[in-house]
Amino acid sequence: MRFSFTVILASLAALASAQNTVEFVNQDSTVRTVYFTQQEGLAYIDPVTITGLTNCTVTFPSGWIGNWYSVSEGADDVPGMLGEVAWNGWDGITWFDVSAIVNPNDLDGVKTISPKFSGTPYSGCVSYVDGCDNAYYAADDVQTKATTETALVCTLGTPSSSPKPKGRRHARHFITGHSTH
Repeated sequence: MRFSFTVILASLAALASAQNTVEFVNQDSTVRTVYFTQQEGLAYIDPVTITGLTNCTVTFPSGWIGNWYSVSEGADDVPGMLGEVAWNGWDGITWFDVSAIVNPNDLDGVKTISPKFSGTPYSGCVSYVDGCDNAYYAADDVQTKATTETALVCTLGTPSSSPKPKGRRHARHFITGHSTH
């Protein structure tokens, strides 16, 4: 009995220590601001600005459900392609997808989302110029992906021929919605 109790406590501690993160990878030289929209009643997350060819990691509260979009520097704040997530659902599963329902004409913002360590499954496409068969375009599309990983990667912008992002710029968000850059 003591062993079972210890295993349960260790499992709960591991679950509590896992953080939900998205590493935003800005693939070109455009400065982008990422805006977050949470489901009603959940924690507000401050927007983050990501300079060109850098990464930014955002930490989300447990159970957070919502989406994000990016706006390029100098452009109007108009939602584009959405990254959508529902963290820590049934059996610890996180659901995610890239959605073109709001603005399928956004060819410069959110491109793909995938689990950070396994890389699969992924949602979205590298280019949306000719459409994308791996993103939501209509409410009845079946494109939601699932993972047990708590770290995702979201690519932004158009991959350049230059090397992967060099510097890392991190932002951490907690239940209070505060961030540090």
